Amino acid sequence: MIERVSDKNLDKNLSPKNTLPVLYSLQNCPYAMRARLTLLLSEQDIIIRAITLKDKPQTMLKASPKGTVPVLVLTDGTVIEESMEIMLWALEQSDPNNLLPQDKPDIQQAIIKLIQRGDDEFKHPLEQYRAAKRYHRDSEIHWREQCESFIEELEQRLSTNSYFVGNSASLADYSFIPFMRQFGRVDRKWFANAPYPNVKAWLSTQLQSRLYAKMMTKHPLWHEEAADTFL
Repeated sequence: MIERVSDKNLDKNLSPKNTLPVLYSLQNCPYAMRARLTLLLSEQDIIIRAITLKDKPQTMLKASPKGTVPVLVLTDGTVIEESMEIMLWALEQSDPNNLLPQDKPDIQQAIIKLIQRGDDEFKHPLEQYRAAKRYHRDSEIHWREQCESFIEELEQRLSTNSYFVGNSASLADYSFIPFMRQFGRVDRKWFANAPYPNVKAWLSTQLQSRLYAKMMTKHPLWHEEAADTFL
């Protein structure tokens, strides 16, 4: 949801006078990761404020009281607090890699629909699979199989194309990287032998890229008196 922050809630760190948008981010949150990836791909100049959930900055909570990341505060005080909306905003500003083709509405809709399906169909089973593995629950295989239903479709897509939607990278590819990374790390031995060679090759390529390394740059934790750091 995109909300405009009222003037009474603005302070010197959350102000329309900011010359650049401000992103509040958590290093390994998959939603924050895909927001950072897309902001980098859109070549936006962004101030990044790395946080920890144990000590959330008051300026972030003023902007987005729900207290989750990512949160993007634009220069006019507008707050964007959903990763999907941050990604779409970024590509509206600039899309040099044509990740969401404006001149091909059918392709654009296919990309957005696939991302939405991943959000709806893959993320909950993934969370349950990770929890089951961590706490040694009997439901681990069940939830892994639920995840595989979506991964099987991605494997099939990669058997006929280089990327998830066609033969060039799209927003769908970058949106799924953090979640596929999580899936592969739950049971590394199983994943190494899993019957998804195309997905594994795709993921390996993404995780070894310069873009991924830049997105994972570790920034110092931000505090109210800290100097700006940039994405």
